[in-house]
Amino acid sequence: MNFLTEIVAFVVAIGVLVVHEFGHYSVARMCGVKVLRFSVGFGKPLVRWVSKKTGVEWTIAALPLGGYVKMLDERESEDSIPSDDLPRAFNRQPVWKRIAIVAAGPVANFLLAIALFSAVFAGGVTEPTAIVSAPAPNTSAARAGFEGGETIVSMRDASGGETQPIRSWSDLRWKLLDASFDHRRIVLTAKTHEGTFDFPVNVDNITDADADQDFMDKLGFTSGGGTLSVAGVEPGNAAQKGGLAAGDKLRAIDGRPIDNAMAFIDYVKSHGGKPVTLTVQRAGKDDSVRIVPDLKRDASTGQDVGRIGAALANQLPSVDVCYGPVESLRLGVNRTWDISLYSLRMFGRMIVGEASLKNLSGPVTIADYAGKSARLGMAAFVSFLALVSTSLGVLNLLPIPVLDGGHLLYYLVEAVTGKAVSDRWQLVLQRAGLVCIVALSMIALFNDLARLIRF
Repeated sequence: MNFLTEIVAFVVAIGVLVVHEFGHYSVARMCGVKVLRFSVGFGKPLVRWVSKKTGVEWTIAALPLGGYVKMLDERESEDSIPSDDLPRAFNRQPVWKRIAIVAAGPVANFLLAIALFSAVFAGGVTEPTAIVSAPAPNTSAARAGFEGGETIVSMRDASGGETQPIRSWSDLRWKLLDASFDHRRIVLTAKTHEGTFDFPVNVDNITDADADQDFMDKLGFTSGGGTLSVAGVEPGNAAQKGGLAAGDKLRAIDGRPIDNAMAFIDYVKSHGGKPVTLTVQRAGKDDSVRIVPDLKRDASTGQDVGRIGAALANQLPSVDVCYGPVESLRLGVNRTWDISLYSLRMFGRMIVGEASLKNLSGPVTIADYAGKSARLGMAAFVSFLALVSTSLGVLNLLPIPVLDGGHLLYYLVEAVTGKAVSDRWQLVLQRAGLVCIVALSMIALFNDLARLIRF
């Protein structure tokens, strides 16, 4: 059933590519360019029909990885074009029309992303509350004075400016990500059982490598305020030998309060072969359980880490976040803009070697995340589609020949100089661009396989 879910979710996600082509198609028709074919997918056509009204040939091809729009163009036509159709050829259009037609694809991606994000915000989502777990020592959160249990309600720049409300943990993560990229000093306002306090937080210590991973861990921010319980115990492992049982609620480990599964797992990993004492609540009473985590090889890192052989259930407090139509649209635009800027920054840092090429993903990873987000619910899946659409829009605007951004660069040069880029130069640049795209595709495919088989 999971495999079927992933397949269906992947097909829907790839459908975002068709929206890109529909942008080209729509603006080309509005500009009076003759469209010959709109293909969903590549390769041999499986289904084809011709519209009597427009004369456009619509096809569904064998390889469903996007699609393409074929327009009338003298440079691509092997037969002579009737004189009546020449004014409708793409290459005969004014440069501003060609710019509009080429830019329409990425613009369609951005508009779709805005619409999808806005729908998620308007429909309301259930997200973890922005409650902070006890931070690790010497992290930014710890130095700011967070002890665990604080509920963050707003954020502002330390130098002044508008105070931004923090509605959920996801909201906090996005705002901290933005601040870390700009290396801004911020002030977080949080509520505790003693009142409301300001916590100055320094995010200057976040590097590009940290941004590639989970920068929140580096800052010391992990979601808390929840309950951690044992969902099951594997026979013969350390948890069973120590007397841990399903249903036990974990309160503390070696005297440290624990309300976050990842913090608990990290502590156990670092204590392989060393005894740890768990404070658990059982039948309404607190009890102590002494366990010695087994040393086992971690498949992802190849290192020996501690494991106790217990399944955990982490229930975090959540909040229903819902926005009005105008604010939803504004947030949709902001979220699309933020992701676009983040993507451009990551591309730039990968080019200069400041960020890992492991961040590139291909169809296998897209299929995997499409299935996972679909199983999490409609809001998560729609958000994933919006993320894919935004990424495709940004990718296609890169000034690489073969992509829309490369063609836009040609036309902008023509608009400024009054002369079109020569066919010879276009051919040379097209070949160079094709090499870049093939190289990026191979790296993305390698990363997919590496994640799949973990080598």
